[in-house]
Amino acid sequence: MSHPDKAPYAPQDPAEIRRLVQALESHKGKKKGAGGFSVKKHTFPLPNGRTVDSWKMNDWDYKKENLPTYARGLFTYRNMKGDYEIAVRGYDKFFNHGEVRKTEWRNVEKHTRGPYELSVKENGCIIFISGLDDDTLLVCSKHSTGARADADLSHAVAGERWVEKHIAAVGKTKQDLARKLREMNATLVAELCDDSFEEHVLAYTPENAGLYVHGINLNLPEFATYPGPLVDKFADEWGMKKVMYVMEDDIRRVKTFLEEVAETGSYNGRDTEGFVIRCQARETEDSPWVDWFFKYKFEEPYLMYRQWRECTKAMISGKPPRYKKHEAITKEYLDYARRRIQQEPIIGKMYMKNHGIIKLRDDFLKARGTTGAEIIQQEIAQGAVQSKDVTKNVVLVPVATIGCGKTTVALALVKLFGWGHFQNDNVKAKKGRAQIFADTVATMLVSNPVVIADRNNHQKREREQLITDVSKAAPDARFVALHYVHDRENYDDIRNATRDRVLARGDNHQTIQAASKNPGEIIEIMEGFMHRFQPVDTSEAPDDQFDFVINIDPTVSSRENLEVVITNLYEKYPALFKDREMPNDMELDAAIDWAMNEYNPDFKMDLSRGGGKQGQRQASNKRQNQDQSQQDEPRPKKQPKMEYFSVRVDSQRIKSILEAIFSDKDAQTAKTYRQLKQSRRLQQEFHVTLVHRASAPQNQAYWDKLLRLHSAVYQADDPAKSSTEPELGKCGVHLERVIWDDRLMCFVVRLDGSANLQLDNEADSEELVFETVNLVAHITVGTANPNIKPKESNDLLQKWLNEGANEENGIHEEIVKGHVVLDGSVRGVFGRL
Repeated sequence: MSHPDKAPYAPQDPAEIRRLVQALESHKGKKKGAGGFSVKKHTFPLPNGRTVDSWKMNDWDYKKENLPTYARGLFTYRNMKGDYEIAVRGYDKFFNHGEVRKTEWRNVEKHTRGPYELSVKENGCIIFISGLDDDTLLVCSKHSTGARADADLSHAVAGERWVEKHIAAVGKTKQDLARKLREMNATLVAELCDDSFEEHVLAYTPENAGLYVHGINLNLPEFATYPGPLVDKFADEWGMKKVMYVMEDDIRRVKTFLEEVAETGSYNGRDTEGFVIRCQARETEDSPWVDWFFKYKFEEPYLMYRQWRECTKAMISGKPPRYKKHEAITKEYLDYARRRIQQEPIIGKMYMKNHGIIKLRDDFLKARGTTGAEIIQQEIAQGAVQSKDVTKNVVLVPVATIGCGKTTVALALVKLFGWGHFQNDNVKAKKGRAQIFADTVATMLVSNPVVIADRNNHQKREREQLITDVSKAAPDARFVALHYVHDRENYDDIRNATRDRVLARGDNHQTIQAASKNPGEIIEIMEGFMHRFQPVDTSEAPDDQFDFVINIDPTVSSRENLEVVITNLYEKYPALFKDREMPNDMELDAAIDWAMNEYNPDFKMDLSRGGGKQGQRQASNKRQNQDQSQQDEPRPKKQPKMEYFSVRVDSQRIKSILEAIFSDKDAQTAKTYRQLKQSRRLQQEFHVTLVHRASAPQNQAYWDKLLRLHSAVYQADDPAKSSTEPELGKCGVHLERVIWDDRLMCFVVRLDGSANLQLDNEADSEELVFETVNLVAHITVGTANPNIKPKESNDLLQKWLNEGANEENGIHEEIVKGHVVLDGSVRGVFGRL
C-alpha cells in the first residue's frame, strides 16, 4: 500500500505479461516441473467476440516459492494490438497468523511496517471488476465470468447487476466505470452480499445488501494495492458500500486489539471470525517494502462462544443441549445460565430475540474470574487439540444419494493419501448392520488418521446413529460432513446427473447393478433416496456435532468435487497434511481415473426387488462352473497347505526400536519388556499377519487373491521348491504405538502397500492392497510364557480399543516417536506336511 492520500500507479509491460502467460502455460496440467506446481486454465467468451483466460492453482501450491504470480483470481486476454494484458488481478493468497513462517508473530513484528489496516471480512462471495480496452466492463467471480450454462444466476452476473444498480444511483454508467478502472490499470475488489441471491452465515437485509468494496489492486504480476482511505473514497464516488476497518500504526497495538476482540468473538456488535490485516512487508533489511496481507481468524474462543449461544437457545426452548467440544466448561456455563434465567425470566425471553447474549456470557466469565482465552489455553495444556493441530481421528461422513459420486471421491482420497475407507455395502450381516458399520469405522481410526464412512447417510437418524456409536468407541473423533447439496429447486439437474452416472457404469457398483436391471426399477430406487434426503442443518441435532461441513455440488464432476474436499480439509486441518506431498493436477486426475475405471467391488448387494435371491443363484452357478473347471484339470502334486500370509519386517530393527523406546523409562514402565528380553520370550521373527487359514472362510475373496498372487510369483508344480516362501510384494509398515500388559506386548501398525494381480483376461490386472483381516494391524513382540499364544494380541487390542490404557485394566501404551516406517516383505507361510 502506498501513502494513504496518494494513489499508486504503474502501467503494464507487454513483455513482462507475455512472460507471465508463457510461464503459466508451461505449467498447465504439468505433473512435475520447475516449482513443482500445476496450473488450470479456463477460457471464457466475451461479448465482443474475444475471450478471456482464468488461471488457477491449487490452494496448497501458493505456499511454494518462486511462483510466476501469487494472485488468487487472475484473468488475462489479448488487447486489440494483440498483446497480452492482465484483465483482472485479485489479492495475493494470504495466510492465517502462525500458518506459515512469515505470519508467525515474531516475524510479523520484525518484517512489517504500518499503517496497519484491520478490516472485518464481509460474509459473501468475492467479485472482481475491471475495464477492457474497448471500454466494456468485465465482472468476474473468483475464477469465472459470464452466465452459467444452466438457468441459474452466476456470481459474476449477479455482481454485474449490482454494479449497474449502484452506479445508476450516482448517475454513472458501466462504460464510465470501465474507462476509469482502465485509466487506473486496476481491478476493483468487492464482496457480493445479497441473501436473495445466496445466503451465508451473517444475514443481510435488503437495505444492507450489495457490493462491499474492500480493495483496488493494480493489474500487475506483483501485488500492489490501494490504501483503505482511497478505497473508501472510490466506493463513495461510485455508489457502492464500504467495509469496516481499523487503522493502527504499531504492530503491538494490533496484536492487543486482535486478542481483545477474540475475547468476545464479536466486533461493533456483530459476530466475526476475524480480520484481514493489510500492511507492508519485506524479506530482509535490504529488500524493498511491498504490499502484504495476513489474516487473524478467531477459531477459538469464538467457536466455544457460538456453542454456548446455541446450547443456551436449545435449553430455553426445552430441548437438550448437544455439544462435543469444551464439555466441562460448557456444562458449567449452562448451569450458570440456567440459574440466571430461572431467577430472571426476562433474560431468556430477550436471549431468544438475540439480545443479552454477550452480557450473559461476560457475566459468567466474570463470576468465574477467567477469560475465554485463558479457558482455551487451559484446555490446550490439558491436551485438547485445536483444528489447526489435528493429525488424526477424522471421520468423513458423506451425505448423499445414489449416483452423487461419493464412493468415487472416497476411493480417490484413499489412492492419494492412503486413508481408511469402509463401505456400508461390505457389511454382509443381515442384523445389526448399522452397529457393525460404526464399529468398523471406529476400529479403523486406530491405524488411519482419516476414515471415510461410505454410505449415503442421507437421513438424520443415520447420521445420529453413526456419530453416537463411533463416539462411544472413539471419543476424540471429529466428524466432517461431505454434504452433496440437494436443493429442491435443483432436483431435476441432480436427477439427470446421477441417473446418467448410474446407468453409464452398468454393474460396476455394489448395490445398483444397472446393466442387469430394468432402468425404470433403478430410477425408482434412486427416486426413493432423493425423496428421503434430509439436508445437513448444523443448527440442530445431530448435525450440530459435525466439526465442519464441506458443501459439494452433485451435478459437477467427481474430479472437481475431489479438489473441493481436499482444499477444505487442507484449510481446516493443515497439520493433517504436514508430512505429505500435496497432489498436483495430474495426480488428482489419475486418482479419479483409477476410482472410476480400475476399481471393481469384490462384494455386491442388490437393492432391487428379488435381487438378493437372483444374485445368490448367479453366485451359486459361478461356483459350480468353477468347481467343474477345477475337476477337469489334472490334480497338482501334493504340497504343504498355506498356513497364513504376512508382512515380515527386519528383526534387528524391531529390537533396536524397542530398546530405544524403553531405555530411558522407569523400572515399572519397562518391566514387561525387560522380562520378555531376559527370559528370551521376544519373537525370533516379527511380522504382521494379513490373513490366517483359520479365518479364510470369512475372508475367502481376499485369501483367494493372495493364493493367486503366490501362484503367479511362484509356480507350485516344481516339487523341488514346493515349500519355498517367495516374496509376493513390498509393504511399508508404519509403527504407531506399543501396547502391553503383564502377559504380552505388541506394536500397533499401519500398512501401506499393494501388488498387481493378474485377472482372467491376461491383458488386465487389478491392484491388490495388502491389509489385515484382524481388528487392528499389529506385530506381536512377545508373550510372557509358552502357554500364551501370539494370537492373543487380538484380545489385548480389542480390550484396549474398548477401554483404553489405564491402571485399572493393566494396559499400557507408548507412542512411537517420529515417522518410523519399516520395509516389509509380503510372503505366504506354509504349514507342516
